[in-house]
Amino acid sequence: MLGIAVIVFREVLEAALIVSVILAATRGVHNRLAMIGGGVAAGCIGSWIVAFFTAQLSNAFAGNGQELLHAGIMFTVVGLLAWHVIWMQSHGREMVHEMKDIGAAVVAGKKPLLALAIVVALAVLREGSEVVLFVQGMMASGAQQDVAVGFVLGLFTGVLIGAFLYAGFVKLSLKHLFSTTNIVLILIAAGMAARGSDKLIQAGFIPSLYDRVWDSSALLPETSVPGQLLSALVGYIAQPNAMQLVFYGVTVTCISALLYMQKKPAVVKV
Repeated sequence: MLGIAVIVFREVLEAALIVSVILAATRGVHNRLAMIGGGVAAGCIGSWIVAFFTAQLSNAFAGNGQELLHAGIMFTVVGLLAWHVIWMQSHGREMVHEMKDIGAAVVAGKKPLLALAIVVALAVLREGSEVVLFVQGMMASGAQQDVAVGFVLGLFTGVLIGAFLYAGFVKLSLKHLFSTTNIVLILIAAGMAARGSDKLIQAGFIPSLYDRVWDSSALLPETSVPGQLLSALVGYIAQPNAMQLVFYGVTVTCISALLYMQKKPAVVKV
């Protein structure tokens, strides 16, 4: 039961972290709860659909369909998170001034609520599909009561931690809120890119370069609660291969460079 709760907790926490960061970053934006809530609902429904067609997905692309699907979802989320970070960099300052007058702040088409809903939906789909598949497998093996209790415990704990994180984010001043959430989203995107590359390695599409660069599982196992928190927050991997580190570093570098280029004032030639 405890093992089931830990696995469910990890997957739920990763989705809850993205939701809490986006909720905090869009604080005061009109209709954000409806759009982001719709994204959560769409992701949950999509998780069940993916789980229902898991056999067909697994047999696609020479048996690597499921890995490719998860990799595709991860990289899509990485791209959307990068876009959101860039958007927050350009609009964060004006949102600080506009929070006092929400009605004036929300101009048609100005706030990308639909895009944020898609980010949330894909994040929930990615983590939720793994939860559904895992729970289905455990239910089939018996001990259904233990599986049900572990699922509820892991789900509740993951959502609760996500709520605490959100409460911490909203306590930040608006001046520091956007920079803090941007950093968190960059690290989340980098972690997803690293895990997405591992799916491509499993499918045989790219090499691992070097199977195990280091092994910190003895000091901080990924299965432990601190390890899972770090995995969700900064993409911690106890036994990373070299390709995962490349994807992680390239993602952080590219998004940070785009932020710097946007922040840097343009030089006007006379």
